[in-house]
Amino acid sequence: MEIKKLESIKTLQKELSEIIGVSGYETPVVKFIQSQLENLEVDKMWVDPLGSLLVVIEGQEGKNRIMLDAHTDEIGFMVSYVEPKGGFLRFVPIGGWDTRILLGQAVKILTDDGKEYHGIIGSKPPHLTTESERKSVVKISDMYIDTGMSSDEVQACGISIGCVGTLYDPFIEFPGTMIRGKAFDDRTGINVLLHTIKEFAANPPSDTLLFSFSSQEEVGGRGAAPAAFSLDPTMALALENTTAADVPSVKDSECPTYIGKGPAISIADRSMLAHPLVNRRLIENAKYEKIPYHMKKPIFGGTNAGRIHQTRGGIPSSVVSVPCRYIHSPTSLLSLEDIFYTIRLISAFIHNPARVSIAF
Repeated sequence: MEIKKLESIKTLQKELSEIIGVSGYETPVVKFIQSQLENLEVDKMWVDPLGSLLVVIEGQEGKNRIMLDAHTDEIGFMVSYVEPKGGFLRFVPIGGWDTRILLGQAVKILTDDGKEYHGIIGSKPPHLTTESERKSVVKISDMYIDTGMSSDEVQACGISIGCVGTLYDPFIEFPGTMIRGKAFDDRTGINVLLHTIKEFAANPPSDTLLFSFSSQEEVGGRGAAPAAFSLDPTMALALENTTAADVPSVKDSECPTYIGKGPAISIADRSMLAHPLVNRRLIENAKYEKIPYHMKKPIFGGTNAGRIHQTRGGIPSSVVSVPCRYIHSPTSLLSLEDIFYTIRLISAFIHNPARVSIAF
């Protein structure tokens, strides 16, 4: 395995993880991606009306148009009210949080002028609750964010209704190739796409490559369908993080994917049935290049491929995911090696050394 490549993957993952880019407010992520691409020889690059960044590398033949998608947004929250007493912030979720993990979590809030402020999610102190209250999950409507500031100080800082933020935990390296951080879903997919663009920008393949860094996936895949319509691909892959449930108390038959087994190829999920010919090109090229992979057990989760494959006259699609534990939390855990092999699999899919023919 290339140590230099692993270091590049780790550095990029850390930089991407630290950015706040909640659904609908992905501009900081898009600007970072643009900074990574500004010196590369891509044929087209633009931001569409919904905030998705689209990139095109024209192929030498252009027979196939391969769309590779990764979403820029992460789940978070929006400030819904500022308490006049104490400056505590009420909030509503953006995307799918597990409310059991929210209490006591550190958060970062992003103001309209790009400033970041820290806070803590709190609720009624446990010492003041009844026994029945302590046995139930606290509702988000009963929680608040404590910034340590008064209402006047909160206002002076520019924190108001409509400001967004997310749970925050710093990027940390674990032993071996394991890393921990926030927003790995789907900054990991962005990592894969950026490395792929850097590989092919100066040396275009036979097929045209269409890259979609799409917006608002976590609130229903809203950016992916317009992006696919604009790019007009002949086939598509969504690059994602997905649930690795290889932990105690989960049966092997119920574990969607595993850390350390390489990228996971989807067969079916709640949003789509993967196209068998697209999967055949993935699998045959993985075997040809001796790239480790495994199949994600159906029928967990959903991705942008669910929206992409229904666009225009229909787009044959599938999903390649990097397994990740504790997804949709501030402390996601994954392996750099799995990202490395995912990048290799996408490269093999594009080069197609196994010469898999897909005729639709």
